[in-house]
Amino acid sequence: MTTVPAATEEVAGLCSDLIRIDTSNFGPSGSKGEREAAEYIAAKLDEVGIASTLLESEPRRTTLVADWAPEGCDTFLPPLLIHGHTDVVPAIASDWQVDPFSGEVIDDYVWGRGAVDMKDFDAILLAVVRERTRAGRAPRRPIRLIYTADEEAGGPLGATWLANTHPDLIADCSEAIGEVGGFSLTVNDQRLYLVQTAEKGIAWLNLIADGTAGHGSMRNDDNAITSLAEAVSRIGNHEWPVRIHPAQRQFLDAVEQALGVQISTDDAETTLARLGSIARMVGATMSNTANPTMLEAGYKMNVIPGHAGAGVDGRFLPGYEQEFYDTITGLLGERVRYEVAISERAVETTFDGDLVDAMRASLLTQDPDAIAVPFIMSGGTDAKAWSRLGVRCFGFAPLRLPPELDFVALFHGVDERVPVASLQFGCQVLDDFLDRA
Repeated sequence: MTTVPAATEEVAGLCSDLIRIDTSNFGPSGSKGEREAAEYIAAKLDEVGIASTLLESEPRRTTLVADWAPEGCDTFLPPLLIHGHTDVVPAIASDWQVDPFSGEVIDDYVWGRGAVDMKDFDAILLAVVRERTRAGRAPRRPIRLIYTADEEAGGPLGATWLANTHPDLIADCSEAIGEVGGFSLTVNDQRLYLVQTAEKGIAWLNLIADGTAGHGSMRNDDNAITSLAEAVSRIGNHEWPVRIHPAQRQFLDAVEQALGVQISTDDAETTLARLGSIARMVGATMSNTANPTMLEAGYKMNVIPGHAGAGVDGRFLPGYEQEFYDTITGLLGERVRYEVAISERAVETTFDGDLVDAMRASLLTQDPDAIAVPFIMSGGTDAKAWSRLGVRCFGFAPLRLPPELDFVALFHGVDERVPVASLQFGCQVLDDFLDRA
């Protein structure tokens, strides 16, 4: 069994330190702390002789890039990209049991915003790289380390910006690992480790209705709010057809085997409810989705406005982007149009090859009962930017989790926390993986 004592001893402290740097990303209104987080990571890498480059899309929107290719690695192999992001979604302190930016360790858990998404893996990666460098243990091939800004807002000031303006820093990498995947899901005492091989595309839409402004006391057959409300209702209530992606099929097959029951794709969430909140993620990846999330219209009770707007969070499966937009157009009707606010491609790869074999083997060194299973994620990651440059992307941030922990619910959730033992497990697996990848 691989041992990385220094990494396992310091990983919780690194995670706590990163959580204490408030890197809340508020979207269009800006963020904070990304520069400080990048400087912290750069300093920790510099301590072991690894130089970093800090790049900024805008002042203080900082992304870190470092090359780790020590003597002993095979420089004839293309670099492996290992990526994380430093920003987090905001947190309302009054909703939490602890200060969300305290990084406290309580009952062997590290608590705080980012403990799950994704300062846990940021710390695991940093701890393992530091330990291996101190010990003079080179990875099998060169490693490109990237810690991005702005992932929680879709990455226009982080990964997307980096891929557009500095493609040379990514394009020589053939494969990548990052969030969200590698964590265990216990089903009937069997531990499935979910490796992300695909994620849905993003279509954030602004719906716009134009009408005739007028006095609120008058009849009005061209009311923008009425037209918009009808379109929003049609979109929100639409039942999208079930589409089973190959990664979804493989995941369902593994769960069927573990549960000993057949899962009907028409009502998968009923059976999968036994798995906890991950059932909602699975359900969301069996079809395209479109959820109205914002409404804006009017400025006075007795004035019918001439315009009304709404926001829709749309997600489409790989291969079904055109179906998504065609369906939305049909649901809008003649009086409402849409503009695309953010559009990001769907990402997919197959669950095979040497890198997947390395994942399986490294998991088995620490958990002899580990079963690696592919899955498709409903959300998005920085993999969308890297895949555009031909990089094959996986979600593999290994964590062995207690069966009772509802891990998926902690993503962007209240009382976000990660077990210290899970961080240490991640260090052991990642260390072994770097010898094989």
